[in-house]
Amino acid sequence: MHVMDMFSLKGKVALVTGGAGNYGSQMVEALAEAGATVWTASRTLEKNQVFAASLREKGYDVHAASYDQMDEQSIQALFDTIIAKHGHVDILVNNSVTRQGKGYYKSAEDLNRGFAGNATGLIIITRIFADHMAERGSGSIINIGSYMGMLGCNETLYEGCPHISSIGAADYFFHKGGMHNLTRFMASRYGPKGVRCNCLSLGGLFNNQPEPFLEAYAKATFLGRLAGPEDVKGIIVYLASDASSYMTGAVIPVDGGYSAK
Repeated sequence: MHVMDMFSLKGKVALVTGGAGNYGSQMVEALAEAGATVWTASRTLEKNQVFAASLREKGYDVHAASYDQMDEQSIQALFDTIIAKHGHVDILVNNSVTRQGKGYYKSAEDLNRGFAGNATGLIIITRIFADHMAERGSGSIINIGSYMGMLGCNETLYEGCPHISSIGAADYFFHKGGMHNLTRFMASRYGPKGVRCNCLSLGGLFNNQPEPFLEAYAKATFLGRLAGPEDVKGIIVYLASDASSYMTGAVIPVDGGYSAK
């Protein structure tokens, strides 16, 4: 196979959860540009519909749906909808995340709701789609993690802008650390069935943060900048495609070199 053909996703069906968000949108766009039929889904249907329509106007095959990752029946219904229309799913990008409450002293209710989506729900959606892929003998699961699943909180990044600090996000650090190890578990379980599972440990994603944070994070990277609107596209297509056919169980930092310092 020609090396460029390895990156083609023609004939593949993909789901990106949280696909209409700031960085989920470039993941959806990248998979569609590589030839895949792509679904984007989250709790807010309208936002996904508007985004999907904008990509269809460009000639891409993109669909929208809604689901609640805290609800197993909702996850199953989303899977059933995609299967009813296409008959198969080849790629799952676990990008959805829920943040409940603020600060370190969150209520037990908020903590449990966060776990319902970011832990229990993550396992359930991965299990449902991975079982289907295993029956077909192939598939790629891409978990969207964070450097916060690998490292502790660096408060120096938030000097001058404490309102965006992650110091109180104990549950988020826990969820992302768990996602990284869940990636390895799923890779071991489904690898013999031809299903791969990898994780991107993202960091430094530009999202109109205050200038002090932008300057501090840029200095903390090797590249001297934050990630922009196309910096995740290539690695998503790589992990979704046959170009990465011998890669599974990997947690890959995509953070401008921040975690390597």
